[in-house]
Amino acid sequence: MSAVLPQSKLQDVGIRVLLTAPGMLVFAIFLLLPLGYVAVEAAEGQGRGLLLLVSSRSFWTGFLNSTVLGLSAATLSLALGLGVALRLARMGHAARTIWLFVIALPLTFSGLIVAYGFILAFGRAGFVTLSLEVIAGVDPAAFSQAVYSPYGLAFVYAYYLVPRVVMTLTPVILNFDHSQLAAAESLGASRRRTLVDILLPQLYGPMMSAFALVAAVAIGAYGTALALVGSQVNILPLQLFTMVSDAGADFAVTASLGLVLTALCSIVIGIGEWIGFNRAHRSRTDE
Repeated sequence: MSAVLPQSKLQDVGIRVLLTAPGMLVFAIFLLLPLGYVAVEAAEGQGRGLLLLVSSRSFWTGFLNSTVLGLSAATLSLALGLGVALRLARMGHAARTIWLFVIALPLTFSGLIVAYGFILAFGRAGFVTLSLEVIAGVDPAAFSQAVYSPYGLAFVYAYYLVPRVVMTLTPVILNFDHSQLAAAESLGASRRRTLVDILLPQLYGPMMSAFALVAAVAIGAYGTALALVGSQVNILPLQLFTMVSDAGADFAVTASLGLVLTALCSIVIGIGEWIGFNRAHRSRTDE
């Protein structure tokens, strides 16, 4: 029996290696290899590109704007997505499936389509802007300029970030033991108190993971911002796009900016996953 057990373990290891090999190969070819090439370019001249990058005021302005954009878009998306997920969890299976399909549609649109749609709605001659001018006397020029700011971009980004939050939180809420809420309400707790004191604390880990995910997406995205504001808003992805498009750009600086943006998004996601893991581990320990 002792001779058979190691053999079975070796077979299990071999099967796992074979199953993971295609994924690891794709991961290496399309992420590790390009990232390694960029790192080599950035290290040229003993990190000269990184020193030039961090000494630029434009970089720090873009860094600040990207951080504000990511946090604003993630906060708005989490608030809206959580409300939608709570409502979907109370629906029947058929209705919930239909609504999830509708909510997921924005994920299929390109950044250009999203930007064009918001221009038609909230631009200088957009139907929402002109309607507010007639109804409330809003200045169309001042109102439309709000879209072309980091906060306006956060509002636009929420259009396709909210579905990501909904897709992440809805299964968690569906698997939640709702008998806890019923027991609290039977003891006299209000609906709001049961959500604040019982449901939301147990959703803290998934909520932080969803927040980090959409924040990283907002920080790294450039297609919608490029189509909507061009170079009017200084954010890191648009800086990188401008450098890549410029044939005379310094490759070392461009590669350094790419690594900084990759590291920033990775750190944001890592923090969210770390918080979610620790929260889940603490919940299992408490049980």
